[in-house]
Amino acid sequence: MVTKLIQMYADCDDLFSAHKLFDKLPHPNVFAWTAVFAFYSRHGMFKECIGNYGCMKFMGVLPDNYVFPKILRACAQLLWLKEGVQVHRDVIVSGFNFSLQVCNSLIDMYAKCGDVRSSRWLFDEMADRDLLSWNSMISGYVCNGMLGLAVELLDSMGVDGFVPDTVTWNTVMDAYCRMGLYVEAWKLFDQIKEPNVITWTTLVSGYSRRGEHEMSLRIFKDMVQSGIVPDLDSLSSVLVSCRYLSTLSSGKEIHGYGIKMETGIAFYSSSGPALLTMYANCGRIWEAKNVFELLDKSDVVTWNAMILGFVDLGLGHLALECFSDMQRRGFKNDDTTISTVLPVCDLTSGKQVHALIWRSHLDSAVSVWNALIHMYSKCGCIGSAYSVFTSMVTRDLVSWNTMIGGFATHGLGEAALGLLREMNRSGICPNSCTFTSALSACSHSGLVDEGLKLFNGMTECFSFNPRMEHFSCVVDMLARAGRLEEAVSFIRRMPIEPEKSIWGALLAACRTHQNADVGKLAAEPLIRLEPERAGHYVTLSNIFARAGRWDDAVEVRKQMEGRGLVKPLGHSWIGSGNRTM
Repeated sequence: MVTKLIQMYADCDDLFSAHKLFDKLPHPNVFAWTAVFAFYSRHGMFKECIGNYGCMKFMGVLPDNYVFPKILRACAQLLWLKEGVQVHRDVIVSGFNFSLQVCNSLIDMYAKCGDVRSSRWLFDEMADRDLLSWNSMISGYVCNGMLGLAVELLDSMGVDGFVPDTVTWNTVMDAYCRMGLYVEAWKLFDQIKEPNVITWTTLVSGYSRRGEHEMSLRIFKDMVQSGIVPDLDSLSSVLVSCRYLSTLSSGKEIHGYGIKMETGIAFYSSSGPALLTMYANCGRIWEAKNVFELLDKSDVVTWNAMILGFVDLGLGHLALECFSDMQRRGFKNDDTTISTVLPVCDLTSGKQVHALIWRSHLDSAVSVWNALIHMYSKCGCIGSAYSVFTSMVTRDLVSWNTMIGGFATHGLGEAALGLLREMNRSGICPNSCTFTSALSACSHSGLVDEGLKLFNGMTECFSFNPRMEHFSCVVDMLARAGRLEEAVSFIRRMPIEPEKSIWGALLAACRTHQNADVGKLAAEPLIRLEPERAGHYVTLSNIFARAGRWDDAVEVRKQMEGRGLVKPLGHSWIGSGNRTM
């Protein structure tokens, strides 16, 4: 009787009364414990769930197939793999390792804690599976970035006679969106008879995450027009797109919609940071500050959003002031805080943040080290940047790209190429940014032959199709070295139509090397692409004048004046009356 009362109070969310009765029991049985665990799990009190599980075992009460799923869920939510493994041992000892419900919970726990291999082993060893088993395994692959395996498992479902449900479709749609395979994602969407808010949100967030912000906003509007009420996740995702598109009107509409559809606290807790950065990116600093005042100041995400907002506005000094205010108030920063503020630091403040990293024990986050490398490189301390790089225990692609880019900025071409070779040996595959930085390093260091070899190797060794920025680097490299005719020949062999960056690099080199014929060849397409840009006319006219081709110089000036263009005024960085050394 008492056990049923405990369960009734727990189900009614009256933990005080449930605990009052529970504490009166001299030997609470597994059913009483299950009621308490259910309350903790339902209300996100996962640490309490695991702590009381230990108490239950200490009192000699054996868990059953109703207790294990709740404890395993707590381990999954907390990412406590070690504790989850111990619970798995208890499952085996208790003889519940063949329970379908328990096995599904184990698959989910291992996957969420990053041990996908154990998840798959359990999945393969199951004598019987249900749809939840398949969905848990597919979801595990997606949340760990193993997107191809998730799609493969979908195909295997049909072989085993299982029909995917909406959860399956949503999960695989998410995988396709993460892979950039939007056509396949839409095919799955069309198979769902009645798409729910999660289905729509999967597409909204999928496009937003990949930078397809216009499409994300369009899908959100289609969702609303189809009668689906957006949830907090969809509102947050579309506000991110509004931020990148700088669409203030749409952002304000979503702001109003969110307040109307959700309680203020819930909306601002979930979407507040995205709303704040949206206003900041649109230049509405006062609206951003107003949102900041409504957010929970004890949440580091709130401070990160405000700092990012100032960074987006180019107000680095205010970002640093906000960061300092955060420290003065005693709020703990995280790796995102540090990674956001470091790019706007000068050398002095950057060193202070570096010291804070050691004190706060944030030195394990790769993103923080990457930001440090960038800060030191930007401030001219390439030696310090390389010291940070070499001391890293773990490096990701951004680490290598940032260091190679730092060498490129400082004209250290040989060092950049050496680091690229080391990167290849480490097993990290270069991407577009890697090649751009390495080619730029060759260009600024006069390593033309090495740069050409690298460019050709992009296709031959890495099966990477060069993009416009890579062609531009090669043209700049040849032109800087005075190999103008070779640069022209390279442009004519390009498989894509040259953009202004290509012709601009060539024209700038013609001014340096005083080649009027190639200069004219470069200026003509530039003028077609940007007919209102007076600088192109002025540069070509000066090249002709220095070559003694006065008639051509006058003709170019007449073309410029005929379009009503005025030579841009010069500006000096030296303030009058403020002489500095």
